[in-house]
Amino acid sequence: MKKISVLVALLVLPILLAAKTVTIYHTSDTHGFFYPQEGQGGFAALSAVLKQGPKDYLLLDSGDFANGTIETKRSKGLKAVELMNAVGYDASTIGNHEFDFKEAAVAPMLQKAKFAILAANFFETDTLKHPVPVKPYKIFTRNGVKIAVIGLANRTPTSPTTHYTFTKPLDALDQALTEVEKENPQVVAVIVHDSLQDDKHGTQPYVGEIGKKYSGRVQLVFGGHAHKIVQNEKINDVLFVESGCHVQNVSKVTVTTDDKTGRFLKAQSELIPLTVSKTGEDKQIAQLAESLREPGVDEVVGTIEETLAKTSPVASHKDTPLDNWIADLGKAYSGADVFIHNLGGTRVEMKAGPVTRRDLIDIHPFENTISQVEVNGRFLKRFVKTSLVPRNLYAYSGLAVTYKVNKKGKVKDLHIWINQKPIKNRQKYIIATNTYIAEGGSEGYLFKQIPSSRKKQLGTKTIRDLLEDGLRQGDVVPAPTGRVVQL
Repeated sequence: MKKISVLVALLVLPILLAAKTVTIYHTSDTHGFFYPQEGQGGFAALSAVLKQGPKDYLLLDSGDFANGTIETKRSKGLKAVELMNAVGYDASTIGNHEFDFKEAAVAPMLQKAKFAILAANFFETDTLKHPVPVKPYKIFTRNGVKIAVIGLANRTPTSPTTHYTFTKPLDALDQALTEVEKENPQVVAVIVHDSLQDDKHGTQPYVGEIGKKYSGRVQLVFGGHAHKIVQNEKINDVLFVESGCHVQNVSKVTVTTDDKTGRFLKAQSELIPLTVSKTGEDKQIAQLAESLREPGVDEVVGTIEETLAKTSPVASHKDTPLDNWIADLGKAYSGADVFIHNLGGTRVEMKAGPVTRRDLIDIHPFENTISQVEVNGRFLKRFVKTSLVPRNLYAYSGLAVTYKVNKKGKVKDLHIWINQKPIKNRQKYIIATNTYIAEGGSEGYLFKQIPSSRKKQLGTKTIRDLLEDGLRQGDVVPAPTGRVVQL
């Protein structure tokens, strides 16, 4: 037995000696979360991990770095870029939230980046050229391994743009690969701001098609957008990796190539939680992050006894305590028959204890005010029905719904009540929601069908202002769920 073991070792040893490894780190949807949250996360912890690992690594991001906290909001994304520069990112692609501050803010932010901005499907509308400094791809050499990184931007910017245009991602990837392959890279990685498992946005992702169409030409796909964690998922021979959000974790991918031929052999990913007690913090990055902290936002505006969760305590209830509370605040403010709140607008839960203005910004980082819209029952039925699968997209105040899902994943047996009365197709209803949804943004696309004459702005208060008002009134308790029930 010992002789066999020795023989196997002797046979394997030359293969191991001929192998070369290179490390690629990945983040996504950092959203301006510069600092640890409850002992986990932050760029200083990320930098500490990078310094403890191999020296010759590649650091990539899949976009949505521009907005999500007060630091990014007030600097229009520039502070995020400054911190990413300091950490030493090599490349990022463009997410939908890079457009949160309108298209005029995009160029200054991208031009400040010392890392490569890669987006093969992103062009100036007038010239049909990639805007400076955007490139479709870049070739890196790490530990003697030649790595091509291709970027694909998200095609649904949060603010409308006429200056920029997007092409189909797989068409752009095909063209970029043709150019990349002329340079004979050993590894091809694609960074995309889309997800392999996107049930968050109600869209069918194309990402998995990369594994089906380009196996052998692409080895790695780094995704984002849906805030998912994906590790060691493969379609054919293509490895897919997603790293969650808010700099809570970093993915570490070890790529192995044949040292003699340069041929790609394998890749394996590992998720590293950025637990500060274990990772430590890079002092220089921590100091820089503190210098970027916005003053006046850590004031306590209220205290709550129980956490308002973003998840439901009952599996069949598809609404949540925090989102229902927000919807109730909106209904009280607007006086509408129904208030609609998009779950995707609520980023994190509201934790028990003192709540600061920063906490409110983390919960809802957008400047959405309130709009009132007149619709009929038929429209409202369609709106609700299209928002229930593959996952519920909204919380309601004044509206309750029950439904079933058939074997094909379609909604059936839909029942809707408005203020405890069955909905009527021809009856007019006054609904209110945030301006982003009312104008047809993202999942609110059906509102584009409603004429502007039936929409009205309600004052200047934002969703976040309503949260602060609600906290200052005191006695905040989790709103009961059961308004959206899958039977």
